Amino acid sequence: MVSQVLLDAPVKEKAGRIARPWLDEPEFATAANGMRITRGAAPSEPLVAVVGLSHAGLPSALALRSAGFRIVGIDTSSSRLNDIRSGRAEVLGVELEDLRSRLCDEGFELTDRLEAVNTAAMILICVPTTIDAHGRPNLEALRRTCSAVVEHVRSGQTLVLTSTTYVGATRELLTQPLGERGLSVGEDVFVAFSPECLPPGVGAGAITDASERAPTPRIVGAVSETCFRQASELLRPISSGLRRVSSPAAAEMAKLYESTFRAVNIALAFEMADACRAQALDPVEVTEAAATRSSSFMAHYPSAGVGGHGVGVDPHYLVHSLRERGCAAQLAEDALRIVAARPHRVAMRAHELLLRSGRALRELRVLVVGAAYKPGVADCANSPSVEIISRLLADGVQVDFHDPRVPVLFVDGEELQGVDPDPRRDASGFGPEDYELAIVVGLQPGHDYGWLGRCPQVLDCTYRERTGRRHFLL
Repeated sequence: MVSQVLLDAPVKEKAGRIARPWLDEPEFATAANGMRITRGAAPSEPLVAVVGLSHAGLPSALALRSAGFRIVGIDTSSSRLNDIRSGRAEVLGVELEDLRSRLCDEGFELTDRLEAVNTAAMILICVPTTIDAHGRPNLEALRRTCSAVVEHVRSGQTLVLTSTTYVGATRELLTQPLGERGLSVGEDVFVAFSPECLPPGVGAGAITDASERAPTPRIVGAVSETCFRQASELLRPISSGLRRVSSPAAAEMAKLYESTFRAVNIALAFEMADACRAQALDPVEVTEAAATRSSSFMAHYPSAGVGGHGVGVDPHYLVHSLRERGCAAQLAEDALRIVAARPHRVAMRAHELLLRSGRALRELRVLVVGAAYKPGVADCANSPSVEIISRLLADGVQVDFHDPRVPVLFVDGEELQGVDPDPRRDASGFGPEDYELAIVVGLQPGHDYGWLGRCPQVLDCTYRERTGRRHFLL
């Protein structure tokens, strides 16, 4: 099947009946745990179960509700549900206000019971995927969730997997187990893979690539023509368009290719920054100049490392699966090693600057500025700051951190309280002059960092903050 872009075109159905449970069922069962699922006359709004309410699932649930779907949000983590119900969940801008308004909305329900998927017409699986300390994919949560979903699925439902994973996961985790249950995919149930398309920091109603001005179509790989049409009814209202590919496996590979492409370019940006430093050049200036030479050049900038849920995680699912098949992915593996080593590189550079004081490391205090994995969020998932702090603490250095959006950070299982070094706001703690070194990992927009100019030494991992009494680049 030839790939194609489908932009807001109406879905043309083949002759014959397409199952729509929200129209065909006279009533819905009442789910457990306080969910209010309307009984009686068929509702005018289809019910969607969003399974996994993390960085992509919650914004997707909000976007779907805004598009007119009734939502049952499912997450097995009671602490995550408590954060959502209390309005403390990590969502940004309009999403936070949208979440607060939805907490009293009867069309937006929350539960920790996976069996609630049985009440829905369509199911969106958004369980986050992770890696372990050695870069090996951790599929336990996704496997467990998909198994539970398959157990409770009924005829007529549409399942869309969005979790970034290995090529073949949709077949192995959904299509084959559904067949073993006696459900024919494409006739009894409808299955597709569509990788998550909600970059952190982008509003739920504006699902676009944050680095591009043009909207980004959402990739969809379905098991059959009918599966694609059914999945389109769920995805089109929250997408700028749909980019259809021939199969779920093609969509899975497309997501891994995109993330690996970014990892390779970020690794190159790190190497170029080191090369610029060796020749006393500004890597940001050089990068921006290079970007003017060709429209095909994609500017990536150096930093303290890569955090979050994407670039530092997704390519491992490609590399690991290829290793199992005896295939090499040398460029991707080299890029991942460079990216993973960046926080260690920061800690070593800090160590070098601290030794210049001539004092024992245990007598020195360091301030790490920025704990979230990127500006504009409070999410510390895989943040390079955590490894930087861990390595400095292991050296015996006294370390504090400051991030206006992150009050507490967990490092090596220990809780570290954030500090405010600005004496205008907090005169009770350590001030800028009390730190031998400030390491600027990232700055939160809209906050005053003028006090950094009073720090004796600043190691600038953003390459953009010319501040501190003595200023150093990574």
